[in-house]
Amino acid sequence: MPFFSIIIPLYNKERHIKATLESALAQTFQDYEIIVVNDGSTDGSKIVVDSIKDARIKLFNIQNQGVSHARNYGIKKANSELLVFLDADDLWKTNHLENLKTLFMSFPNCGLYAAAYLQKKDNVYIPSIYNKILNTTSWMGIVENYFESCFINSIAWTSAVMVPKSTLEMVGNFNENITLGAGEDTDLWIRIALKYPVAFSNNATAIYNLHSDNRISNSNTNLRSFINLDVYEDEAKSDASLKKYLDLNRFSIAIQYKLVGNHEKAKLLIGKIHATNLNTKQRLLLKMNGAALRAALKVKNEFQNLGIPLSSFR
Repeated sequence: MPFFSIIIPLYNKERHIKATLESALAQTFQDYEIIVVNDGSTDGSKIVVDSIKDARIKLFNIQNQGVSHARNYGIKKANSELLVFLDADDLWKTNHLENLKTLFMSFPNCGLYAAAYLQKKDNVYIPSIYNKILNTTSWMGIVENYFESCFINSIAWTSAVMVPKSTLEMVGNFNENITLGAGEDTDLWIRIALKYPVAFSNNATAIYNLHSDNRISNSNTNLRSFINLDVYEDEAKSDASLKKYLDLNRFSIAIQYKLVGNHEKAKLLIGKIHATNLNTKQRLLLKMNGAALRAALKVKNEFQNLGIPLSSFR
């Protein structure tokens, strides 16, 4: 049985999947299998995967049913008790699995294991910032308060986490009712963090690609079925950090709706946010119309291209 099962959902990533697989195959820790779930790709993604000859790569072809279904399919096919996720256009540094293995061996009773990650746009790398986590690459440990730690960037990001199968047997898999990347990962991390400790390594060993074809366009926003944050409100009544985390996610979704002119859904979300959970920049953005928001987003992207990250979360 392999130490890790790497699960890669694949949909129309012909331009990226080779580099992604090569980054997995180049790991210093080599005891793993790679499960690629081709979710009905209509480009040459399958041909690229077939061209890479390695007995550890197992390709499954299914009808397109979305990323959550593809990941859940991969979970069923996994032979390891430790599941590592990697999206088909992201990358790992060569020591990523070694990093996760060390984290697991050091803290064996957690429900979620996460490594820090860099965000990459063209040739610019942007470090993620975590709230109340020591800013040193040598730190690893159990996160004191998962939700509070995620107020700026999320501690858990899909291409940088490992989850034991036993955790998913307790809390369930990815929610397939959440579609088009509208928070299925966030939903799962919430369920895990409510029941288990979370271990984190501040050694950034994963790379989140922010290339243009990795982003869901604004035109799809109204077609997406977003995470239902309301189901966690009961727990939030006794957990101020969770309530703020939920409200920050509501803020992000409301901004997406405002950008496409869906004021009704934006208003519903904004009405559930405690204003004290947002900072001044966030409250100002919620007051802007779509045109002003698009202008602000353009400025943010221009600064990002220069390697200067701007964020409303700090």
